Amino acid sequence: MTSFVNALPGAVAQGLIWGIMAIGLYITYKLLEVSDLTVDGSFCTGGAVCVMLMLAGCNVWVAMLGAMGAGLLAGLATGFFHTICGIPAILAGILSQLGLWSVNLAIMGMKANQALNVNHYDLLVSLRYLQEVGKGERPFFQHPVLVVLVLTAAVIGLLYWFFGTELGASIRATGANSNMARAQGINTSFNIVLGLALSNALVALSGALLAQWSGFAEISMGRGAIVIGLAAIVIGEAAFGRIFRNFGFKLLAVSLGAVIYYIVIQFVISTLKIDTNYMKLISALIVAVFLAVPYWQSKYFSRRSKEGRHA
Repeated sequence: MTSFVNALPGAVAQGLIWGIMAIGLYITYKLLEVSDLTVDGSFCTGGAVCVMLMLAGCNVWVAMLGAMGAGLLAGLATGFFHTICGIPAILAGILSQLGLWSVNLAIMGMKANQALNVNHYDLLVSLRYLQEVGKGERPFFQHPVLVVLVLTAAVIGLLYWFFGTELGASIRATGANSNMARAQGINTSFNIVLGLALSNALVALSGALLAQWSGFAEISMGRGAIVIGLAAIVIGEAAFGRIFRNFGFKLLAVSLGAVIYYIVIQFVISTLKIDTNYMKLISALIVAVFLAVPYWQSKYFSRRSKEGRHA
């Protein structure tokens, strides 16, 4: 239990980082109701672009903006395949993800990974910073949890404002009922492309933060990102769906869902002393349980409540 408590801040920080990715996925999965598999590739794109720009001498903020721009272009590519070429959204995402594998390798100089030495670069978040703040070697405001929490609040605030504008409302209308939206003169194809671009820009931002946290970018860092993102959305809805009704709070619930997911992962690893080589299996089982909970609730608990009313 002591090891779990010691690892808890790191788990929370990672959960918040992945939570930004999950918020991006929420835009396509929930608002647009589009199954976008680009995220497994664009997540790595964000990390690769951020690391390479910083190695080239760019400021961390410039590197992160570059990462978001690269993710935006990845989303535009998926939107082009889907709206212009008429390819189903899920296949368009697979094509983009497949192409991004080579693109990401090219970004990293045809290497499978690129390291970023925390001693030589000023990063926004790092596992080292977490340890140094705990020892009093760094000021508290550089604590990774606090930094990512502020970034998450900024992202949620900007999205809350944007989706309250006419353009943002039209994107939400496109996802709610595309036929009715077209009847109202809304360009649904443009909104889908814009939503995909915005979503993957946030995914790439999350990838850039994780690359800084880990100290490297590697070609498979985005593998399974879609599963983690969907788990965060489902966990957030299951835990806070009845409490959070406001759009901004729904985005917050997604971020908290990612934090809960990583805390559970850390708890299982720390308390059960399971070999980390089984990490993927553990993750798959945990995600399966969280995805099954809403189904079990609707099938069994709602049935019991109905039987109780009839009795």
